[in-house]
Amino acid sequence: MKKRLIELPKRESFFLFGARGVGKSTLVQERFHKQKPFCIDLLDLHQERHYLRDPQSLQAEVLALSKETKLIIIDEVQKIPDLLNVVHSLIEQTNKRFILTGSSARKLKYGHANLLAGRAFVRNLYPFSFVELDKDFNLEEALSFGMLPKIYELNGKEEKADFLRAYTHVYLKEEIWAEHLIRKLEPFQYFLEVAAQANGNIINLSSIARDVNVDDKSIAQYFSILEDTLIGFHLPGFKFSFRKKLSQKPKFYFFDVGVVRALTRTLSLKLLRGTYEYGKLFEQFIVLECLKLASYFYPDYRFSYLRTHDGLELDLVVERPGLPLLMIEIKSAQELRAEHLKSLNEIEKEFGNKAEYVCLAQVNNAMKLGNVFVYPWQEGIRKYFMI
Repeated sequence: MKKRLIELPKRESFFLFGARGVGKSTLVQERFHKQKPFCIDLLDLHQERHYLRDPQSLQAEVLALSKETKLIIIDEVQKIPDLLNVVHSLIEQTNKRFILTGSSARKLKYGHANLLAGRAFVRNLYPFSFVELDKDFNLEEALSFGMLPKIYELNGKEEKADFLRAYTHVYLKEEIWAEHLIRKLEPFQYFLEVAAQANGNIINLSSIARDVNVDDKSIAQYFSILEDTLIGFHLPGFKFSFRKKLSQKPKFYFFDVGVVRALTRTLSLKLLRGTYEYGKLFEQFIVLECLKLASYFYPDYRFSYLRTHDGLELDLVVERPGLPLLMIEIKSAQELRAEHLKSLNEIEKEFGNKAEYVCLAQVNNAMKLGNVFVYPWQEGIRKYFMI
Protein backbone atom coordinates (compact mmCIF):
# COMPACT_ATOMS: atom_id res chain seq x y z
CA MET A 1 0.00 0.00 0.00
CA LYS A 2 1.19 3.53 -0.80
CA LYS A 3 2.01 5.54 2.30
CA ARG A 4 -0.66 8.21 2.70
CA LEU A 5 0.33 11.67 3.92
CA ILE A 6 -2.71 12.29 6.10
CA GLU A 7 -2.18 12.18 9.86
CA LEU A 8 -5.00 10.47 11.78
CA PRO A 9 -5.72 10.99 15.49
CA LYS A 10 -4.16 8.22 17.57
CA ARG A 11 -6.06 8.69 20.83
CA GLU A 12 -9.33 10.38 19.93
CA SER A 13 -12.43 9.31 18.04
CA PHE A 14 -12.74 10.81 14.57
CA PHE A 15 -14.74 11.03 11.35
CA LEU A 16 -12.87 10.27 8.13
CA PHE A 17 -14.71 11.66 5.12
CA GLY A 18 -13.86 11.12 1.47
CA ALA A 19 -15.49 10.19 -1.83
CA ARG A 20 -16.04 6.54 -2.67
CA GLY A 21 -12.85 4.84 -3.73
CA VAL A 22 -10.27 7.21 -2.20
CA GLY A 23 -9.06 4.47 0.16
CA LYS A 24 -10.69 5.27 3.51
CA SER A 25 -11.29 1.68 4.61
CA THR A 26 -7.90 0.52 3.36
CA LEU A 27 -6.14 3.34 5.20
CA VAL A 28 -7.97 2.75 8.48
CA GLN A 29 -7.36 -0.99 8.39
CA GLU A 30 -3.68 -0.49 7.55
CA ARG A 31 -3.13 2.06 10.35
CA PHE A 32 -5.17 0.37 13.09
CA HIS A 33 -5.29 -3.39 12.38
CA LYS A 34 -2.86 -4.13 15.22
CA GLN A 35 -5.46 -2.88 17.70
CA LYS A 36 -7.82 -5.65 16.51
CA PRO A 37 -10.83 -3.35 16.17
CA PHE A 38 -14.49 -4.31 16.14
CA CYS A 39 -15.57 -3.49 12.56
CA ILE A 40 -18.95 -2.68 11.05
CA ASP A 41 -19.33 -2.23 7.28
CA LEU A 42 -22.64 -0.59 6.39
CA LEU A 43 -22.04 -1.33 2.69
CA ASP A 44 -22.71 -4.94 3.69
CA LEU A 45 -26.44 -5.37 3.14
CA HIS A 46 -26.88 -7.77 6.06
CA GLN A 47 -25.18 -5.41 8.51
CA GLU A 48 -27.03 -2.39 7.14
CA ARG A 49 -30.40 -4.09 7.62
CA HIS A 50 -29.47 -5.22 11.12
CA TYR A 51 -28.59 -1.72 12.35
CA LEU A 52 -31.43 -0.03 10.46
CA ARG A 53 -33.83 -2.32 12.27
CA ASP A 54 -32.26 -1.78 15.68
CA PRO A 55 -29.57 0.96 15.99
CA GLN A 56 -29.55 0.49 19.76
CA SER A 57 -28.16 -3.02 19.33
CA LEU A 58 -24.77 -1.36 18.76
CA GLN A 59 -24.68 -0.39 22.44
CA ALA A 60 -25.25 -3.93 23.64
CA GLU A 61 -22.62 -5.27 21.25
CA VAL A 62 -19.97 -2.73 22.27
CA LEU A 63 -20.62 -3.22 25.98
CA ALA A 64 -20.09 -6.95 25.47
CA LEU A 65 -16.61 -6.45 23.95
CA SER A 66 -13.57 -7.42 25.96
CA LYS A 67 -11.59 -4.72 27.73
CA GLU A 68 -8.78 -5.29 25.22
CA THR A 69 -11.02 -4.24 22.32
CA LYS A 70 -11.01 -0.48 22.61
CA LEU A 71 -11.50 0.56 18.98
CA ILE A 72 -14.71 0.37 16.92
CA ILE A 73 -14.69 1.16 13.18
CA ILE A 74 -17.96 1.94 11.39
CA ASP A 75 -17.64 2.27 7.60
CA GLU A 76 -20.08 4.51 5.68
CA VAL A 77 -21.80 5.73 8.83
CA GLN A 78 -23.93 8.21 6.85
CA LYS A 79 -26.13 5.30 5.76
CA ILE A 80 -27.59 5.06 9.30
CA PRO A 81 -27.28 8.48 11.00
CA ASP A 82 -29.20 7.21 14.07
CA LEU A 83 -26.14 5.16 15.00
CA LEU A 84 -24.39 8.39 15.93
CA ASN A 85 -26.69 8.87 18.93
CA VAL A 86 -25.56 5.47 20.18
CA VAL A 87 -21.91 6.27 19.46
CA HIS A 88 -22.25 9.54 21.40
CA SER A 89 -23.61 7.68 24.41
CA LEU A 90 -20.87 5.05 24.24
CA ILE A 91 -18.10 7.67 24.07
CA GLU A 92 -19.58 9.21 27.23
CA GLN A 93 -20.02 5.91 29.08
CA THR A 94 -16.95 3.90 28.07
CA ASN A 95 -13.28 4.21 27.19
CA LYS A 96 -13.97 2.94 23.67
CA ARG A 97 -12.77 4.93 20.67
CA PHE A 98 -14.62 5.22 17.37
CA ILE A 99 -13.47 5.69 13.79
CA LEU A 100 -16.39 6.68 11.56
CA THR A 101 -15.88 6.78 7.80
CA GLY A 102 -18.27 8.37 5.34
CA SER A 103 -18.56 9.19 1.65
CA SER A 104 -21.43 11.64 2.04
CA ALA A 105 -22.19 14.36 4.53
CA ARG A 106 -25.65 15.06 3.06
CA LYS A 107 -27.78 12.80 5.25
CA LEU A 108 -25.78 13.87 8.28
CA LYS A 109 -26.07 17.57 7.45
CA TYR A 110 -29.73 17.70 6.50
CA GLY A 111 -30.94 14.91 8.76
CA HIS A 112 -29.85 16.73 11.90
CA ALA A 113 -27.58 13.84 12.76
CA ASN A 114 -25.66 13.85 16.00
CA LEU A 115 -22.14 14.92 15.00
CA LEU A 116 -20.87 14.16 18.51
CA ALA A 117 -20.49 17.80 19.60
CA GLY A 118 -16.74 17.95 19.20
CA ARG A 119 -16.14 14.53 20.74
CA ALA A 120 -14.84 13.30 17.40
CA PHE A 121 -12.32 15.10 15.23
CA VAL A 122 -12.84 15.43 11.46
CA ARG A 123 -10.38 14.45 8.74
CA ASN A 124 -10.75 14.35 4.95
CA LEU A 125 -9.06 11.89 2.60
CA TYR A 126 -8.56 12.54 -1.11
CA PRO A 127 -7.29 10.58 -4.12
CA PHE A 128 -3.55 10.04 -4.27
CA SER A 129 -1.19 13.00 -4.44
CA PHE A 130 1.81 12.95 -6.75
CA VAL A 131 3.90 12.99 -3.56
CA GLU A 132 2.33 9.76 -2.32
CA LEU A 133 2.84 8.04 -5.67
CA ASP A 134 6.49 9.12 -5.80
CA LYS A 135 8.26 7.13 -8.55
CA ASP A 136 4.98 5.63 -9.77
CA PHE A 137 3.66 9.07 -10.71
CA ASN A 138 3.35 9.97 -14.37
CA LEU A 139 1.76 13.31 -15.29
CA GLU A 140 0.29 12.18 -18.61
CA GLU A 141 -1.32 9.15 -16.93
CA ALA A 142 -2.63 11.33 -14.10
CA LEU A 143 -4.20 13.83 -16.52
CA SER A 144 -5.71 11.00 -18.56
CA PHE A 145 -7.08 8.78 -15.79
CA GLY A 146 -6.86 10.68 -12.51
CA MET A 147 -5.54 9.69 -9.11
CA LEU A 148 -8.04 7.28 -7.56
CA PRO A 149 -6.12 4.43 -5.88
CA LYS A 150 -7.83 1.69 -7.93
CA ILE A 151 -6.38 3.19 -11.13
CA TYR A 152 -2.90 2.23 -9.91
CA GLU A 153 -3.90 -1.41 -9.51
CA LEU A 154 -5.03 -1.73 -13.13
CA ASN A 155 -3.08 -2.49 -16.28
CA GLY A 156 -3.69 -0.79 -19.56
CA LYS A 157 -5.74 2.16 -20.71
CA GLU A 158 -8.87 0.14 -21.44
CA GLU A 159 -9.05 -1.29 -17.92
CA LYS A 160 -8.61 2.17 -16.42
CA ALA A 161 -11.24 3.69 -18.69
CA ASP A 162 -13.68 0.87 -17.89
CA PHE A 163 -13.14 1.40 -14.17
CA LEU A 164 -13.84 5.12 -14.41
CA ARG A 165 -17.01 4.57 -16.42
CA ALA A 166 -18.15 2.02 -13.82
CA TYR A 167 -17.24 4.42 -11.01
CA THR A 168 -19.58 7.11 -12.33
CA HIS A 169 -22.33 4.50 -12.77
CA VAL A 170 -21.90 3.25 -9.19
CA TYR A 171 -21.96 6.84 -7.94
CA LEU A 172 -25.32 7.41 -9.64
CA LYS A 173 -26.73 4.08 -8.52
CA GLU A 174 -25.54 3.89 -4.91
CA GLU A 175 -24.82 7.43 -3.76
CA ILE A 176 -27.63 9.26 -5.56
CA TRP A 177 -30.51 7.01 -6.57
CA ALA A 178 -30.38 4.47 -3.73
CA GLU A 179 -30.19 7.28 -1.15
CA HIS A 180 -33.23 9.04 -2.68
CA LEU A 181 -31.38 12.33 -3.12
CA ILE A 182 -33.26 13.15 -6.32
CA ARG A 183 -36.72 12.38 -7.73
CA LYS A 184 -35.72 11.81 -11.35
CA LEU A 185 -32.43 10.26 -12.40
CA GLU A 186 -32.33 11.29 -16.07
CA PRO A 187 -31.97 15.11 -15.65
CA PHE A 188 -29.35 14.63 -12.93
CA GLN A 189 -27.43 12.23 -15.16
CA TYR A 190 -27.42 14.81 -17.95
CA PHE A 191 -26.50 17.53 -15.45
CA LEU A 192 -23.37 15.57 -14.49
CA GLU A 193 -22.14 15.68 -18.08
CA VAL A 194 -22.90 19.40 -18.47
CA ALA A 195 -21.31 20.22 -15.11
CA ALA A 196 -18.20 18.24 -16.04
CA GLN A 197 -17.92 20.19 -19.28
CA ALA A 198 -18.03 23.39 -17.19
CA ASN A 199 -15.48 22.03 -14.69
CA GLY A 200 -13.17 24.78 -13.42
CA ASN A 201 -15.34 27.56 -14.83
CA ILE A 202 -17.50 30.13 -13.09
CA ILE A 203 -20.92 28.62 -12.47
CA ASN A 204 -23.78 30.00 -14.54
CA LEU A 205 -26.88 28.35 -13.07
CA SER A 206 -29.26 29.74 -15.69
CA SER A 207 -27.16 28.52 -18.62
CA ILE A 208 -26.80 25.03 -17.16
CA ALA A 209 -30.52 24.95 -16.31
CA ARG A 210 -31.39 25.69 -19.94
CA ASP A 211 -29.08 22.91 -21.14
CA VAL A 212 -30.51 20.37 -18.68
CA ASN A 213 -34.10 21.62 -19.08
CA VAL A 214 -34.77 22.13 -15.37
CA ASP A 215 -35.05 25.28 -13.25
CA ASP A 216 -32.20 27.18 -11.61
CA LYS A 217 -33.19 25.95 -8.16
CA SER A 218 -32.78 22.32 -9.26
CA ILE A 219 -29.32 23.03 -10.66
CA ALA A 220 -28.28 24.67 -7.38
CA GLN A 221 -29.56 21.57 -5.56
CA TYR A 222 -27.63 19.30 -7.91
CA PHE A 223 -24.38 21.17 -7.23
CA SER A 224 -25.12 20.91 -3.53
CA ILE A 225 -25.50 17.13 -3.90
CA LEU A 226 -22.12 16.91 -5.65
CA GLU A 227 -20.48 18.84 -2.83
CA ASP A 228 -22.23 16.90 -0.06
CA THR A 229 -21.28 13.57 -1.62
CA LEU A 230 -17.69 14.83 -1.87
CA ILE A 231 -17.57 14.55 -5.67
CA GLY A 232 -16.73 18.22 -6.07
CA PHE A 233 -16.35 21.57 -4.38
CA HIS A 234 -17.02 25.25 -4.93
CA LEU A 235 -14.07 27.62 -5.20
CA PRO A 236 -15.32 31.06 -4.17
CA GLY A 237 -14.38 34.37 -5.72
CA PHE A 238 -11.77 36.37 -3.81
CA LYS A 239 -13.29 39.00 -1.53
CA PHE A 240 -11.01 41.99 -1.05
CA SER A 241 -10.98 45.74 -1.51
CA PHE A 242 -9.82 46.04 -5.11
CA ARG A 243 -9.78 48.95 -7.54
CA LYS A 244 -11.46 46.77 -10.17
CA LYS A 245 -14.80 45.04 -9.64
CA LEU A 246 -14.36 41.36 -8.82
CA SER A 247 -16.52 38.40 -9.77
CA GLN A 248 -18.17 36.88 -6.69
CA LYS A 249 -19.70 33.84 -8.38
CA PRO A 250 -17.99 30.57 -7.46
CA LYS A 251 -16.23 28.13 -9.72
CA PHE A 252 -16.86 24.41 -9.37
CA TYR A 253 -14.25 21.65 -9.57
CA PHE A 254 -14.77 17.89 -9.54
CA PHE A 255 -12.52 16.04 -7.10
CA ASP A 256 -10.63 14.00 -9.69
CA VAL A 257 -9.44 14.59 -13.26
CA GLY A 258 -10.25 11.03 -14.36
CA VAL A 259 -13.85 11.33 -13.18
CA VAL A 260 -14.25 14.52 -15.24
CA ARG A 261 -13.02 12.71 -18.35
CA ALA A 262 -15.42 9.83 -17.67
CA LEU A 263 -18.38 12.19 -17.29
CA THR A 264 -17.48 14.11 -20.45
CA ARG A 265 -17.00 10.80 -22.31
CA THR A 266 -13.51 11.72 -23.48
CA LEU A 267 -11.56 8.82 -21.94
CA SER A 268 -10.90 7.29 -25.35
CA LEU A 269 -9.39 10.51 -26.70
CA LYS A 270 -5.65 11.01 -26.43
CA LEU A 271 -4.59 14.14 -24.56
CA LEU A 272 -2.40 16.41 -26.65
CA ARG A 273 -0.01 18.84 -25.00
CA GLY A 274 -0.67 22.43 -25.99
CA THR A 275 -4.41 22.00 -26.51
CA TYR A 276 -7.10 23.83 -24.54
CA GLU A 277 -8.30 20.52 -23.04
CA TYR A 278 -4.79 19.66 -21.83
CA GLY A 279 -4.38 23.09 -20.24
CA LYS A 280 -7.74 22.88 -18.41
CA LEU A 281 -6.99 19.42 -17.02
CA PHE A 282 -3.51 20.51 -15.93
CA GLU A 283 -5.04 23.51 -14.15
CA GLN A 284 -7.56 21.28 -12.36
CA PHE A 285 -4.84 18.81 -11.42
CA ILE A 286 -2.67 21.54 -9.84
CA VAL A 287 -5.62 23.08 -8.00
CA LEU A 288 -6.51 19.67 -6.57
CA GLU A 289 -2.92 18.97 -5.51
CA CYS A 290 -2.69 22.31 -3.69
CA LEU A 291 -5.99 21.80 -1.89
CA LYS A 292 -5.43 18.20 -0.84
CA LEU A 293 -1.92 18.85 0.52
CA ALA A 294 -3.06 22.01 2.31
CA SER A 295 -5.86 19.96 3.89
CA TYR A 296 -3.26 17.52 5.26
CA PHE A 297 -0.62 20.04 6.36
CA TYR A 298 -2.19 23.53 6.56
CA PRO A 299 -5.92 23.09 7.27
CA ASP A 300 -6.40 26.78 8.10
CA TYR A 301 -5.45 27.93 4.60
CA ARG A 302 -8.36 29.38 2.65
CA PHE A 303 -8.57 29.20 -1.15
CA SER A 304 -10.33 31.33 -3.74
CA TYR A 305 -9.83 32.55 -7.30
CA LEU A 306 -9.65 36.13 -8.57
CA ARG A 307 -11.34 37.52 -11.65
CA THR A 308 -12.12 41.11 -12.52
CA HIS A 309 -15.05 42.10 -14.71
CA ASP A 310 -12.64 43.24 -17.43
CA GLY A 311 -11.11 39.77 -17.72
CA LEU A 312 -8.05 39.79 -15.42
CA GLU A 313 -7.93 36.33 -13.82
CA LEU A 314 -5.81 34.40 -11.33
CA ASP A 315 -6.23 30.68 -10.72
CA LEU A 316 -5.68 30.59 -6.96
CA VAL A 317 -5.49 33.05 -4.10
CA VAL A 318 -4.37 31.46 -0.83
CA GLU A 319 -4.99 33.20 2.46
CA ARG A 320 -2.42 31.95 4.96
CA PRO A 321 -2.75 33.00 8.63
CA GLY A 322 0.24 35.12 9.64
CA LEU A 323 1.70 35.14 6.11
CA PRO A 324 1.22 37.28 2.99
CA LEU A 325 -1.39 36.30 0.45
CA LEU A 326 -0.18 33.72 -2.05
CA MET A 327 -1.16 34.56 -5.64
CA ILE A 328 -0.82 31.55 -7.96
CA GLU A 329 -1.06 31.34 -11.73
CA ILE A 330 -1.02 27.90 -13.36
CA LYS A 331 0.55 27.36 -16.78
CA SER A 332 0.92 24.07 -18.62
CA ALA A 333 3.67 25.56 -20.81
CA GLN A 334 7.25 24.32 -20.65
CA GLU A 335 8.75 27.70 -21.51
CA LEU A 336 7.68 31.03 -20.01
CA ARG A 337 8.60 34.66 -20.48
CA ALA A 338 7.59 37.78 -18.55
CA GLU A 339 4.80 38.61 -21.03
CA HIS A 340 3.08 35.31 -20.17
CA LEU A 341 2.56 36.53 -16.60
CA LYS A 342 0.38 39.54 -17.33
CA SER A 343 -2.23 38.76 -14.66
CA LEU A 344 0.31 38.33 -11.87
CA ASN A 345 2.13 41.51 -12.89
CA GLU A 346 -1.13 43.50 -12.90
CA ILE A 347 -2.15 42.13 -9.52
CA GLU A 348 1.32 42.86 -8.09
CA LYS A 349 0.68 46.55 -8.84
CA GLU A 350 -2.40 46.34 -6.60
CA PHE A 351 -1.08 44.32 -3.67
CA GLY A 352 2.66 45.06 -3.66
CA ASN A 353 4.46 43.41 -0.74
CA LYS A 354 1.19 42.21 0.80
CA ALA A 355 1.43 39.09 -1.34
CA GLU A 356 3.78 36.54 -2.89
CA TYR A 357 3.46 35.99 -6.64
CA VAL A 358 4.04 32.50 -7.98
CA CYS A 359 3.57 30.68 -11.27
CA LEU A 360 3.45 26.86 -11.28
CA ALA A 361 4.40 25.51 -14.70
CA GLN A 362 6.14 22.66 -16.50
CA VAL A 363 9.47 24.47 -16.63
CA ASN A 364 12.65 22.57 -15.78
CA ASN A 365 14.15 25.07 -13.34
CA ALA A 366 12.91 27.80 -11.01
CA MET A 367 13.40 31.38 -12.16
CA LYS A 368 12.40 34.91 -11.19
CA LEU A 369 10.74 37.14 -13.77
CA GLY A 370 10.27 40.60 -12.28
CA ASN A 371 8.58 40.03 -8.92
CA VAL A 372 7.16 36.66 -9.94
CA PHE A 373 8.78 33.36 -9.00
CA VAL A 374 8.22 30.64 -11.60
CA TYR A 375 8.62 27.10 -10.25
CA PRO A 376 8.51 23.63 -11.71
CA TRP A 377 5.06 22.70 -10.41
CA GLN A 378 6.29 19.83 -8.20
CA GLU A 379 8.86 22.08 -6.50
CA GLY A 380 6.40 24.93 -5.99
CA ILE A 381 3.68 22.75 -4.52
CA ARG A 382 6.11 21.10 -2.11
CA LYS A 383 7.49 24.51 -1.08
CA TYR A 384 4.13 26.12 -0.27
CA PHE A 385 1.87 23.25 0.77
CA MET A 386 4.02 20.71 2.58
CA ILE A 387 5.74 20.90 5.93
